[in-house]
Amino acid sequence: MDWCEIKVTVPSEETEAAEAVASLFADGGLYTEDYSRLEEQVEEIAHIDLIDEKLVFSDREHSVIHIYVSPEKEDPSKVKEELSAQLDAAGISFMIDEETVREEDWANGWRRFYKPSPVGEKLYILPEWEKPDHRAHGRKILKLDPGAAFGTGSHETTRLCLTVLEKYAEGCPSVLDVGCGSGILSIACVILGAKRAVGVDIDPVAVRVAKENAALNGVEDKVEFLCGDLTEKVSGRFSLVAANIVADVIKRLLPSLPDLMEDGAAAVFSGIIDSREDEVAAAVKNAGLSVTGIFRDRGWCAVEAVKKAGEGE
Repeated sequence: MDWCEIKVTVPSEETEAAEAVASLFADGGLYTEDYSRLEEQVEEIAHIDLIDEKLVFSDREHSVIHIYVSPEKEDPSKVKEELSAQLDAAGISFMIDEETVREEDWANGWRRFYKPSPVGEKLYILPEWEKPDHRAHGRKILKLDPGAAFGTGSHETTRLCLTVLEKYAEGCPSVLDVGCGSGILSIACVILGAKRAVGVDIDPVAVRVAKENAALNGVEDKVEFLCGDLTEKVSGRFSLVAANIVADVIKRLLPSLPDLMEDGAAAVFSGIIDSREDEVAAAVKNAGLSVTGIFRDRGWCAVEAVKKAGEGE
């Protein structure tokens, strides 16, 4: 099957805002080429000052956001039209183009942009095909091949979620991961010391990828992945809940969530564009949970909450 690759070119200073808009249309995946801080990033990551000549002459004034659309599921021309309207409404300057890519190129082309990365204070996310560097020292390594599933650990929403989860994971009896994608959150919690985790996703491809990643990390006996819409196939009560999805889906999830949480259970909701922070926080409170923290990074936010005894019942 061929895929449609939509390329959105924006001024570098508008990259974050454009990514936030583009992510709403990126069911098939998204990555961004942004070389505006090339020297600084190379020094931070590799501690060298030698840069590939091709990168030296890259455009530093603009970023290119790549979005993948399956023509079998969506009309690419309509996606372009709606994306353009959203970018216009946000006041973002852009150029938009598209081309057809073969499935194998779509499935593997992004890998060159996905590198090892420390997250929070305890984790180190390692792409399966890479080797760890000095930053892995003293951290728990989580090996990952996200394939066609969302969740590499490089996006702000996932990193925010992981940073909050590591506060609660060690010794946690049970974790529920709603919209598990690649399984990164469930697997991370178990690696950090949770006893068991259940992940659920509406996409069967994500469920398959999550199971493969659990096996890659040797935790398949502690993680269960289910295919279903939100919590429709989930039963029991959990000590820790994660939902790294989008604001509208979080709001749809919240009314039923407290019944799946133990008294004193913590939850983190991520995937929220900062302009909707107050709206989601209010929905969390309306569901009977107490907001205990809000964390922000590059135009995204995560809401931390707890269920106190008697709340949400």
